[in-house]
Amino acid sequence: MDPEVRASRSLARQLLDPDFVEVGASGRRWTYDETLAALPETDGAAEGGPRYEPSEFTGVLLAPGLVHLTYETTLEGNRARRSSLWRKQGADATWQMYYHQATPIPPGTV
Repeated sequence: MDPEVRASRSLARQLLDPDFVEVGASGRRWTYDETLAALPETDGAAEGGPRYEPSEFTGVLLAPGLVHLTYETTLEGNRARRSSLWRKQGADATWQMYYHQATPIPPGTV
């Protein structure tokens, strides 16, 4: 969620699994290549611009090398619940996001 990472395809590439897929808050399905191409232009990518405010992180180890992360974000008053799967393949590998989904939270919802 760091604007520096969102604005840099090379930094974002390090965090996204090559098989990455996202279902965005809009309902659109995004592939790895589409995400890397669009990320620098998305909300939260501009240095000095609005930033995502994350909260309520919960992580669950589903299997060795596979973690399910859930959290909420707020950006300019808009809230979303988010869910992602992170996987680590191989002893020397780093954690990479394999799947992500965002669901908008209607105003006034607790």
